[in-house]
Amino acid sequence: MYIVYLPKLKQFILLFVLSALVYAIGFNSNWVEQYYAQGLYRFTSVIQRFISSIVPFALGDFLYLLLILFVLRSLYLFYKKVVQKRLKRADRINIPLQVINFFLILYLVFKVLWGLNYSRLPIAKQLNISDEKYTTAQLVSLGQYFINRLNQFQHVKRVNYSIQELRQKAKVAYDGMQQKNAFFTYKNPSVKPVLNSWVITKIGIEGYYSPLSGEANVNMRLPGTSLPFITCHEIAHQLGVAREDEANLVGYLVGSNSSDPLFQYSATYEVFKNIIFEIKMKSPEDYEKLYNTINPVTINDLKVDRNFWKIYNSNMFAYMDVAFDRFLKLNNQSKGTDSYQDIVLWLYNIHKAELDIP
Repeated sequence: MYIVYLPKLKQFILLFVLSALVYAIGFNSNWVEQYYAQGLYRFTSVIQRFISSIVPFALGDFLYLLLILFVLRSLYLFYKKVVQKRLKRADRINIPLQVINFFLILYLVFKVLWGLNYSRLPIAKQLNISDEKYTTAQLVSLGQYFINRLNQFQHVKRVNYSIQELRQKAKVAYDGMQQKNAFFTYKNPSVKPVLNSWVITKIGIEGYYSPLSGEANVNMRLPGTSLPFITCHEIAHQLGVAREDEANLVGYLVGSNSSDPLFQYSATYEVFKNIIFEIKMKSPEDYEKLYNTINPVTINDLKVDRNFWKIYNSNMFAYMDVAFDRFLKLNNQSKGTDSYQDIVLWLYNIHKAELDIP
């Protein structure tokens, strides 16, 4: 009888040991940075992007669909066995082992293809950005600084770039940053529109990275002013920047230094929303004063954003937000979705020399 269980048991032991090893490696950021982020991942991610760039549609979405169909088929076959009472005694052990092995394989694939990037050294430190804390007065000054920049960009022509234009212009922007720092090296670009933008928008997703295919997927249903920044953000994930706020940081640095005015505006506008939100939480009076100094064009963009999400957003977004919060905490981001506001700290340290601080 034990011989019947042996193949699945051996597989379980092997997968469990490998999973435990990968999990343990994640506790050593130096190892992850040196041997994975700067080693294995750079090699595998370029290959992934090369393969996925050949296919005109979102290959990752198709692979996820196949995975879902495989799970549904397995559940159906199991149900048939139960109904027809064809379950063998050995199945009581083998089937649970198969399920566990399946999830262990998914875990290993995710971690090896991309997930270990959650454990790499902080990107801000790699880019020599300080983490000096700011006061409320300094935060308000940062808000005014960004409003001044937005007011300078208010006459930028609004263009609805295609996915091809977004990919091309983002690649040029990353190439420009590569001249200053090799960290921004981006080879074999693979940026695709999501397959079902209506569903993606309904659950509040602006874009996502697909670990299975190495693609950066952009929700093209979004207002045009958001798309350049979202594209740069998702490409940052392709470069192994796993944490959301760090991807925002890289997206901002690339977009704001682009030669394209709309990319500059988009990057400034998107991170400004984090800054003004932080000011609203810490100093509502200053928030009201600052809001009144924003140019009418940017005010209209904010209204367009709000109306857009009012139309599309549903209760599903709340569920997704909770689920994503837990996912972040499981991947060494203890503050969960609150970590998104770390971007404000980095923006302050990037621009503090330019601020008019009382």
